[in-house]
Amino acid sequence: MTQMNSMEIQSDVIEVGEQSLTIAQVAAVANGAKVQLSRSLDYVEKIEKGARFIDSLLEEEGVVYGVTTGYGDSCTVAVDIEHVHELPLHLTRFHGCGLGQYLNDQQARAVMVCRLNSLAIGKSGVSYALLERIAVMLNNQIIPLIPEEGSVGASGDLTPLSYLAGAIIGEREVRYQGNIQLSVDVFDKLGLDHISLRPKEGLALMNGTAVMTGLACLAYERAQYLAKLSSRITAMASLTLQGNSDHFDEILFAAKPHQGQAQIAAWIREDLNHYQHPRNSDRLQDRYSIRCAPHIIGVMQDALPFLRQFIETELNSANDNPIVDAEGEHILHGGHFYGGHIAFAMDSLKTLVANIADLHDRQLALVMDTKFNNGLPPNLSGAKGVRKVINHGFKAVQIGASAWTAEALKHTMPASVFSRSTECHNQDKVSMGTIAARDCLRVLQLTEQVAAAALLSMTQGIQLRIDAEELSFETLTPSLKKTLSQVQYVFEPLIEDRPLESVLRKVVDDIQLGAWEVCK
Repeated sequence: MTQMNSMEIQSDVIEVGEQSLTIAQVAAVANGAKVQLSRSLDYVEKIEKGARFIDSLLEEEGVVYGVTTGYGDSCTVAVDIEHVHELPLHLTRFHGCGLGQYLNDQQARAVMVCRLNSLAIGKSGVSYALLERIAVMLNNQIIPLIPEEGSVGASGDLTPLSYLAGAIIGEREVRYQGNIQLSVDVFDKLGLDHISLRPKEGLALMNGTAVMTGLACLAYERAQYLAKLSSRITAMASLTLQGNSDHFDEILFAAKPHQGQAQIAAWIREDLNHYQHPRNSDRLQDRYSIRCAPHIIGVMQDALPFLRQFIETELNSANDNPIVDAEGEHILHGGHFYGGHIAFAMDSLKTLVANIADLHDRQLALVMDTKFNNGLPPNLSGAKGVRKVINHGFKAVQIGASAWTAEALKHTMPASVFSRSTECHNQDKVSMGTIAARDCLRVLQLTEQVAAAALLSMTQGIQLRIDAEELSFETLTPSLKKTLSQVQYVFEPLIEDRPLESVLRKVVDDIQLGAWEVCK
């Protein structure tokens, strides 16, 4: 996945420093938009004042966690002034133990802009030069290699963020112009000065929630699109099964007025041209995966604004420790690195998304089975005559969708309940927010695969109805005509059995690009 469509993105340059960011703006940067760090004199002075305050405490021999002390359980260990400037370097180095796959460029860029935005609030005691370096890296596509495993979500995303910190000072690898290189070599090629981390800056970079928050922003964008796509697929499933569009009637949904649920019903109703053709089935009641689809997709649609509040509040927070109040000259030791809100949001969202996979899995089961598909051929095979006996249509695709659904459902166990005690019982209650966010992205991937299978299957089903003169293309709504044409551009009707992996992959990619025009 390389980019996603967002209706909210207004600019190719995202301003950072003096205003809040949105999820859509994080997604824009993740997909390649440049950032512009505020350059106003007042803002620069606000940032530098925090760095100078840290310097003044060192001159006065003040005790500041992670500046004049060791880290975590070692906070009782005093660090003498001659070693204070080495301490951030050691922090980045000993956390260089991440494993697993590396975040892709989109994910790493989301992490970078989230960390930049948090530090840019001016409560972390970092220099303006550090903020500039992150912005320069984003704008020049210098992307740190960040392993996805190793964070328990408090004290923030220490291990994965050490790879950003290490890249900034030239000690870690980055992706640049398609190659993996040491960041110091890239900086030298671009004529960029080498920078060292000031006393608080290693801790400020690493002791925060940027990894889980960046991934959460990307997950939110995909889930938001998925709700709309799932409504379109459900309308197509209803047509394929010759369903009863009364199930989506406006009067019906006024009786149970959940706003998101009603929106989903409205999208399905509009796709089915319900008002012009209020009765397209002799059946009073379709099965739940059709009739109750607004109630299933609608739960996610109603939850998204609530989850957005959690994610965007975290995005626009100072979430490291300690917090530096340069104006009031306070150092405030706390636990803002704790990722509980993101953990809850991602544990919740992955369950909502997995229910969408389960919904489409059930719809697929209906349209494949001659006991339930109202006269369509087995497995939606388009084969005719004597060729029917050796052709199996979408049989294996439905099995695959069932496997993807089962795996998605398996991942819904909440990560946040698996808190561990780590680091000599200093970190004795942790959020697991980053694992929850990674789980959510995996569930989204699997659900998008199920959606791709459903999109192809329902396109085949509608075409079979048209070929049998049980449905006319001309009577379809413009929105459904558009989707059918888009799908059929990459997918020829399945007559003789053929491998479908390549087209499934193409449709999944298009879903993740937001290519299907489903926004009403």
